[in-house]
Amino acid sequence: MDELRRFRLALLAWAAGGAGAGAAAAEARELAGGRLRSIILVEGSSDQVALEALATRYGRDLGAEGVAVVPLGGATNIGRFLDLCGPPGLGLPLAGLCDIGEERHFRRHLERVGLGSALTHAGLETLGFHVCVADLEDELIRALGAEEVQRVIESQGETRPFRTFQSQPAQRERPVEHQLRRFMGTHSGRKSLYAQALVARLDLERVPRPLERLLTHV
Repeated sequence: MDELRRFRLALLAWAAGGAGAGAAAAEARELAGGRLRSIILVEGSSDQVALEALATRYGRDLGAEGVAVVPLGGATNIGRFLDLCGPPGLGLPLAGLCDIGEERHFRRHLERVGLGSALTHAGLETLGFHVCVADLEDELIRALGAEEVQRVIESQGETRPFRTFQSQPAQRERPVEHQLRRFMGTHSGRKSLYAQALVARLDLERVPRPLERLLTHV
């Protein structure tokens, strides 16, 4: 297991608390003194998959660069991770990605740990924290267009499940972009599957701004 992956797992165990938290904290601290250069905090595993896949398309290896992408397991956990990784804890350089509905959590806790005050949207970006207009799926669907996203769904062998989803009463009158976005969240693992697949189809001249700016920052 490589050093960055060990750090990520130790950090997650430390954040979770419990009987093994002390040992996990010691391991995280030790590994943080190695080749780790910065941490990107993201809401979930699909964000991690998308960022790492996009970095690869740019010819970058975040792990080799010492950049750990850490999924929070939900935006409301940002405070705990900032306590561990930011000025109160490891004191590492940080960046991040969140949905617009969760921006307030990120802003409040960044200010609380001393990484800014009265932060605006632009202020968050200066710190390296970027906000998706709705969420990651929305950003990727708009960048690719609904027709191309449906071709990706076809390539995954999921056209029939998608058509069935579209026919549900709650979905019939909704725009196809909304249907696509909701479809990707219907099964465990589907968001990560499509994060990888959609990033693979992106025109690198049309990368969603939050993703492009975040990778530029780190």
